[in-house]
Amino acid sequence: MRGAGTFTGRAWRVAAKAALVVALAGSALAADAPSTRVPLPGVTAPAEGTCVEDTEFMRRNHMRLLVHQRDRTVHEGIRTEKHSLANCVSCHAGSKTGRVTGSKDAFCEGCHRYAAVKLDCFECHADRPAATASAAAPPAGGPK
Repeated sequence: MRGAGTFTGRAWRVAAKAALVVALAGSALAADAPSTRVPLPGVTAPAEGTCVEDTEFMRRNHMRLLVHQRDRTVHEGIRTEKHSLANCVSCHAGSKTGRVTGSKDAFCEGCHRYAAVKLDCFECHADRPAATASAAAPPAGGPK
């Protein structure tokens, strides 16, 4: 005797087909939808070539690399280019402005605004490569 709450073989097949249709329709809709409803920052690395580390690693760890580099440089006197802030700036400065700050589209500032994280590196450091910074500087002995 079958209970009122049990499925028959035919009912199972109908339920399985319905579940399959729902799953396929849902995946088709999800494929058309953006991966997130939150707009991502629209910054790109303007320099050609590859970064010193892969993108996901840098998103999660660039601040640790910079602090480690700072400690090695300031405390131990060891200067290397691979993870230096100057090296980052020289590769990631925007082609229009020559800077990594100054607008929501600038490489560093765009991501830091998006993540709502204070960007304090450039309170002391230059936000443009040395050649650009020196070209923008007033001539020696001129008005300041």
